[in-house]
Amino acid sequence: MTPSSPGPKRVLLAAPRGYCAGVDRAVIAVEKALEHYGPPVYVRKEIVHNKYVVETLSERGAVFVDETDQVPEGARVVFSAHGVSPAVHAAAAARSLLTIDATCPLVTKVHKEAVRFAGDDFDILLIGHDGHEEVEGTAGEAPDHIQVVNSPDEVDRVVVRDPEKVVWLSQTTLSVDETMETVRRLRERFPALQDPPSDDICYATQNRQVAVKKLAPQCDLVIVVGSANSSNSVRLVEVALDAGAGASYRIDRAQEIDPAWLDGVTTVGVTSGASVPEILVRDVLDRLADAGFGDVQEVRTATEDLMFSLPKELRADLKAAGQAAARPQRGPRRSLSVEPV
Repeated sequence: MTPSSPGPKRVLLAAPRGYCAGVDRAVIAVEKALEHYGPPVYVRKEIVHNKYVVETLSERGAVFVDETDQVPEGARVVFSAHGVSPAVHAAAAARSLLTIDATCPLVTKVHKEAVRFAGDDFDILLIGHDGHEEVEGTAGEAPDHIQVVNSPDEVDRVVVRDPEKVVWLSQTTLSVDETMETVRRLRERFPALQDPPSDDICYATQNRQVAVKKLAPQCDLVIVVGSANSSNSVRLVEVALDAGAGASYRIDRAQEIDPAWLDGVTTVGVTSGASVPEILVRDVLDRLADAGFGDVQEVRTATEDLMFSLPKELRADLKAAGQAAARPQRGPRRSLSVEPV
């Protein structure tokens, strides 16, 4: 299918989009910690990769640091949704820090897989991006057994001890298509390569990519709301272009939309990464409406209802204080009339 022919201006709004269960859990954990303990509450790295979220929590009293040695001894620190290595846990314990581990349970699953395969003396090929916090945390679980494979082009450089004892794992926020191409090439080199016990790329990453693939061929332009350090947001731009969108850009906020992008455009696709609050998407839709794109049609490919409980350390303190640790009710959101397609 080719991009839309000239006609009425419209927006195709991807669903699912925005917050996944792991991000929602991590953000709520910081919010509840600030309410219960009072500020400051320290957070190692960005709780999730979104500028707006970090700025909003900072205004409420969260203090974001790069490493645990920047946290005063005995203070409280939240570990981000991306997970941390055992060395970080040990460093926090050495400073008597009170930790709240907001690691996404799906990332924790990958950590446990790494420990298990390292215990069985496998070489573990971790498909992901060097320097990403999630990759650092997973690799830290078994540094002597794990090597990172950044892309299909790196497969030829992989060296293993025993080709019969090799397994692949992955960062949870990658492009599904590129990851499977990397796996295909790895299997050509190592026919005995084992798969992880269950899919490592998270359900939300996959769902958002599937939704974009469905709407992109109909779009002259796809706008992805998400921050530059959000791996899954960056991937959505690539997925949109690969799926046939005329153009695609990532923005943090509506103000970043270049009016020139809309020249000659009749259909705009809109989606957001898994760490993006819905208010930022609504701002984009408002800005597009001002430019004549008031017809919003939702393109839904899945319905998500997964929820994770709050980190155990926080739940225990809330329970002890007699507070309900259930998910808080969010404030009312601005309504938007959309027409399903």
